[in-house]
Amino acid sequence: MPSRRLLWSSLLIALPLAIGACGGDDDEAAAQPETTEGTAPTETSSTLATPAEPTLSQASGGAPAANGAGLDEPPGEAERTPLGDFTEGALAVTTPGGETTGWCVLLALTLAQRQQGLMEVTDLGGYDGMVFAFPEDSETGFWMMNTVMPLSIAWFEADGDLVSTADMEPCASQTDCPTYPPTGSYRFALEVPQGGLDRLGVEEGSTISLGGACA
Repeated sequence: MPSRRLLWSSLLIALPLAIGACGGDDDEAAAQPETTEGTAPTETSSTLATPAEPTLSQASGGAPAANGAGLDEPPGEAERTPLGDFTEGALAVTTPGGETTGWCVLLALTLAQRQQGLMEVTDLGGYDGMVFAFPEDSETGFWMMNTVMPLSIAWFEADGDLVSTADMEPCASQTDCPTYPPTGSYRFALEVPQGGLDRLGVEEGSTISLGGACA
């Protein structure tokens, strides 16, 4: 894959904040990122094997929408700049009218990747967005701490049905950084530069499917 130098800093698209068990707007832990999903083992790092990154299906708890995008051709621009430890994958968006389009997105499959997201990113480097996959249904809200670009987010159920969308603004101070919650539980979250959901065909009644290679 050709690469071109772009301005990438560290990555964090809106750190997820759990509403309820892991802390949210109605919890005093609302300003904390998603750190309660796992606890570091007590063994020293020298005794631990590096875990393999989960597949998209594993990361999403076997969600039906992660069984493959089902596109005729791999999507994506020819020139893309890989980002850190993030992998990429195909995303298919089907509108209520039945039109399906394909896109190439970054995948946040692990806790660390979901926490990192798109922090300080100023250019997606040829990718159409980032998809966060969760191992089980969640009502987690997202915030924009240290995120440079205004973003739009769309939440989807395990079967790919759209839950809701929101526009999110950059936030530099943890004390006044708002949380953007979905209107219901979801398994996937898609983030794009603000206003970009329309370009991908995401609207009320849209569905997504994920999996497979990009061009």
